[in-house]
Amino acid sequence: MTSRDDQVTRAGAVPPARPGRPGRRAVLLGGGLAAGAAGASAVWALAGPSSPAPAPAPSVIPPDDDLMREHGVLKRVLLCYRAMTTRIQDGHPVTSADVHDSALIIHDYIEGFHEGLEEGFVFPRLRQAGVLTSTVTTLLVQHARGRVLTQFLLAHATTAGLNSAATRAQLTAAMQAFVTMYEPHEAREDTVVFPAFRQVVPAQEFADLGRHFADLERQQFGGNEFTAMVSQVAGIEQNLGIHDLDQFTPQVVPFEPGT
Repeated sequence: MTSRDDQVTRAGAVPPARPGRPGRRAVLLGGGLAAGAAGASAVWALAGPSSPAPAPAPSVIPPDDDLMREHGVLKRVLLCYRAMTTRIQDGHPVTSADVHDSALIIHDYIEGFHEGLEEGFVFPRLRQAGVLTSTVTTLLVQHARGRVLTQFLLAHATTAGLNSAATRAQLTAAMQAFVTMYEPHEAREDTVVFPAFRQVVPAQEFADLGRHFADLERQQFGGNEFTAMVSQVAGIEQNLGIHDLDQFTPQVVPFEPGT
């Protein structure tokens, strides 16, 4: 009988993102983003950068807030990667399912959807405006490097892989490299890139993009995928013993107040 770890992925095989769902390139190059970009351009031409526009409906999340919310999922996976790296380095067991499932969330939701929004809407508009162009170039390179790391994790996060000292070391290095790259990556996007995006996009177009991002998520995932992804990450955190937020509260401060 095969274990759950081996059922997750065969050694050396990279599973599809989600059966029956479009992949990352389909989101980027398909009609959804193309139509959205065309609509956004039309709004830009009609409204102009300084034209006033109504605020989005309360039920619509602004596109920058939506992207930062998705970054919250990414941050929690990074915490899982960090915890698993520490466990492996300390000689404690880690299941291949937890490594694989963490990488699959990155593959499906972050690389397959979130980065598609950035590359289809955010980065082109910044380049069009001549804003943060070198930063955008670096972010695109990091997206590509991240996908290489994720593919390695998906292919080698098996029982056999974790039982091999050499492969275990490579998996640890891949998770470490991903965390090291994506912590500053997402921080720079949240504090510099997304605010600049808001500045260069007219208010009405910005509101329309919030609705379009929500429509794209429904088209690709068919439901509230954000809630589903948060639930999946929470399950991995439970397995790793890092689910209780209170455990991260320092019990004793290392200095006296006021010193």
